[in-house]
Amino acid sequence: MATILIIDDEESIRTVLQVALERAGYQVLTAENGKHGLRLLEHQAVDLILVDILMPEIDGLELIRFLRKARPACKIIAISGGSGEWDYLDAAMYFGAHNTLNKPFSLQALLDAVSSQLKTAHPISLAHPNINPNEVE
Repeated sequence: MATILIIDDEESIRTVLQVALERAGYQVLTAENGKHGLRLLEHQAVDLILVDILMPEIDGLELIRFLRKARPACKIIAISGGSGEWDYLDAAMYFGAHNTLNKPFSLQALLDAVSSQLKTAHPISLAHPNINPNEVE
């Protein structure tokens, strides 16, 4: 059974995603921000990370950049409903996300994206003597 980490500051989004993914047979961990997500990754291997872009503590783009350095093989799907002068999801792909989902998205789109990424995923963990989650700003 694959383990997925959802990092999103909106509790309602985390809950909906968690329920959908658990019903699809995945084990799901949740974190309300990037720092909490990194703390979980210190002790828990995961197969895939869903990262919201606009969050307090550590924004999703900074988190993706950090994860790319810490664990280049990890699978990341960036999610965002934010918009502005530039596209956050394009930036997420530039920084290393493997896929993106623009909120609101269908649960089927989520399940398809997760399934696609897990076909080539390897469990990851940040537990590494030279990696300190506190280094992320």
